[in-house]
Amino acid sequence: MISKQILVIYPQVNQTKIAVYRNSNVIFLKTIKHKEEDLIKFTEIMDQLDYRTDAIYAELTANDVDFDALEVVVARGGLIKPLKVAGVYEVNELMKEHLLNGYQGKHETNMGGIIADKIASKLPNAKALLADPVVVDELDDIARVTGHPEFERKSIFHALNHKYIARKFAKSNNKCYYDMRLIVAHIGGGGTSIGAHKGGKVIDVNQAFDGAGPYSLNRTGTLPTGKLVDICFSGKYTKDEIMKMITKEGGVFAHLGTSNIHEIFDRIAGGDEKARFYMEAMAYNVAKHIGSMAAALDFDVDAILLSGSIFNYPVFTEYLTEKLKSVAPISLFPTVNDLDALAMNSYLALKGEIDINEYK
Repeated sequence: MISKQILVIYPQVNQTKIAVYRNSNVIFLKTIKHKEEDLIKFTEIMDQLDYRTDAIYAELTANDVDFDALEVVVARGGLIKPLKVAGVYEVNELMKEHLLNGYQGKHETNMGGIIADKIASKLPNAKALLADPVVVDELDDIARVTGHPEFERKSIFHALNHKYIARKFAKSNNKCYYDMRLIVAHIGGGGTSIGAHKGGKVIDVNQAFDGAGPYSLNRTGTLPTGKLVDICFSGKYTKDEIMKMITKEGGVFAHLGTSNIHEIFDRIAGGDEKARFYMEAMAYNVAKHIGSMAAALDFDVDAILLSGSIFNYPVFTEYLTEKLKSVAPISLFPTVNDLDALAMNSYLALKGEIDINEYK
C-alpha cells in the first residue's frame, strides 16, 4: 500500500496555513499568524521569504514532524505565466524567477513555490510542486476578445477551487468531469470568480484578481468605465491608491466598512437593512455573471456549483439560488478546503494517476 507524506503550504496576507497529509488524510494542521509589527518591517512581499520559511520550520519541528518522511512540498500560488494545461507543476529555476519577480503581479501566494522549494531542497526525498495555480488559462479564443485590440481578457481565477469541486461533483454523480458542462462560482475572502467548464476546461471566466466580474467582499468588480477613467485622471488618487480601492477596499467593505462575513450577517440578523441590501446586491451581481456563463455554454448546463464559506449563510444563499433555480440544478460546497485540494493533487501525482508538468 502506498503511504506518502505531503507538506502543504498556503501563504496569505497575515498568516500562513500549513498541513501534513499521509496519503490524502491530514495528520497535522496549523495556521501561523503573523503579527503586523513583524510584517511591517518588510518593504516588499518577497522580502518575507526567510521569515515565513523559518516560521514553518519552527512549527514543524515543535510538533515533531518527520522531515525524512515528506515526499512532496506543495504550495498554493502564484502569478506566474499563463498555463495552457491545468494540473501539477514541479518548481524549477524559471518558475522561481517568475514568482520572485511577479510575472503577472505581486501577491502573497507568490511566496509559496519558493518556500516549497527552499524546504524540499533540504529534504532527502522531497520535490516541490504547485497545483492548479491561479494562472491556469484554458479560455476559448473568442472569450479573450474585448471591444478594443489594446485590451485582451486574461485568465486569473481560483483555478484550484474550481477544478477540485468540479471533479468532486462529477465523481459523486458517477460522471466524468471531462464530459460535463458546469458553471462554478467561487466566492473567496477576496475576489469572486465564475467560470464556464466544458470538456474539462474553463473556457470562460472573469478575471477576479484585479477587479472584473461581480463585486465581492473587498473588490469592486467591473465598474462604470467612464467614471473610472474620470477618477483615474482627477488628480485625487495615485495609481496605487486606485488599485487598492479596486482590489482591497472595494465591494462590501466600501459600502459597509467591513468584509468580515460573520460580522455582516450578525448585523443582518440584528435588523441592519443596509447590510442586507448590499449583500443581496452582491448576490444579484453574482447571479448576473452566472447567467452570462450560461450563455457561454449555450444554456446547456448540467449543474451550477457554488463554493465558499459564505454559502453557510441562508440570507445570501437563498437570495442567489432563487434567482438561479431555472438555469440548472444547484449544488453547494460551503466548506471547500484549499489544503485538501493541494494534497489530493499531489497524492494523485505521486501515484502516477496525473502527470507532473514541466514549467517552461
